[in-house]
Amino acid sequence: MHTPTLSRRNALTIALGASFATALAPRAWAQAAPASAGPARRGRLVVVLLRGAYDGLSAFVPYADADYYALRPNIAIAAPDGTQQTAIKLDNSFAMHPSLAPLLPLWQQGVLSFVPAAGLPAPNRSHFDAQFQMEIAQPGKSNAASGWLNRLAGSRSTPTAAAIGVGEANPAILAGEARVRLIPRGQQAQRTGVLANADSRHALFDLYSGNDALSVAFRKGADSRMQSAQMLAADNGATDSIGLTLDAQHLGTLMRNDRSLSIGFLSAGGWDTHANQGNATGQLANNLANLARGIAQLRQDFNESGDVILVMSEFGRTSAENGTRGTDHGFGNALWLIGNQVNGGKWHGLWTGLARGNLNENRDLPAHHDYRAVLAQVFKRNFSMTDSGLAALLPDANWDARLDGLMRKS
Repeated sequence: MHTPTLSRRNALTIALGASFATALAPRAWAQAAPASAGPARRGRLVVVLLRGAYDGLSAFVPYADADYYALRPNIAIAAPDGTQQTAIKLDNSFAMHPSLAPLLPLWQQGVLSFVPAAGLPAPNRSHFDAQFQMEIAQPGKSNAASGWLNRLAGSRSTPTAAAIGVGEANPAILAGEARVRLIPRGQQAQRTGVLANADSRHALFDLYSGNDALSVAFRKGADSRMQSAQMLAADNGATDSIGLTLDAQHLGTLMRNDRSLSIGFLSAGGWDTHANQGNATGQLANNLANLARGIAQLRQDFNESGDVILVMSEFGRTSAENGTRGTDHGFGNALWLIGNQVNGGKWHGLWTGLARGNLNENRDLPAHHDYRAVLAQVFKRNFSMTDSGLAALLPDANWDARLDGLMRKS
């Protein structure tokens, strides 16, 4: 076991549209959250939600655990041996899927980390329910007035929108009272008439007013609604992960041109790998390669001191492969963080292995850490959020001291 170092009442700005094996008893924010170190930073946050429940045990391979290979005789990623078809060693416990190789420099630079067993505080194997609860940060609720990114945007106290989403028309995570900008992709963009509205058209032209290739291409294509919809999102057919890099490019351009936008949201689908998941090659490997390109693109645009990129999914997948060489709906999963203030080049939190007795219901990776406790570390350490701010943003959640050290202190 690793020891870690240890509504929308106002119109949208652009109208487009459990903890298991707990080592410490949970405590309230005010009782446990340490004071912020150093001056407040005007950090930017980008959240990437992998809809469909990606397999974290393939992204970050517990190659030193013999149970991993016993549970997955056909789809396990081979232990590192330096060749292209095996996992890439990170430390003595975990390795990275070979399709994620473009991100290895981030690990080596100490700006990429992950919490291998995080998730909702209690299992929920419904994609819709689990995603919704994760987006509102209130597990167990079937409705809410706002998503947690919308609440975060509202806390920024800016006269204009602080948050922007590219790809989805109305993600729950951005729903609420605070003003946000939404740039849908593909068919959603056509249905919502992005450029038919004069205000939306002018706002987008302002954002794409530069001389870079993306801005020039956007303006050339904007005379045609069909062309502009394709430019905005490249309706990509098979899996949303294919279009993630383009969405990341658009998000980076928009947030670079308007610095009042400090919160970004992207999503990618195609992760529900019940059959023919593959191992070092195949369906999942292709998706991970697309994801790596998208994250690498984001890192190019979000590499300032206070920037953080967060990659999450509604739940993980079963530890054992099924009869169709895929994996089914699970529980705990790896949650990623990327940023200069992330204490990277190492992973954080509790890991108890894949022995049957250590699994949730003898089948799933446990969620040792509430995903909201991971968020709290970012908001408290990097964005200087107060205890009352955390309580408003993440109601009924608790500080998890086992994650202390996830963010750098200075």
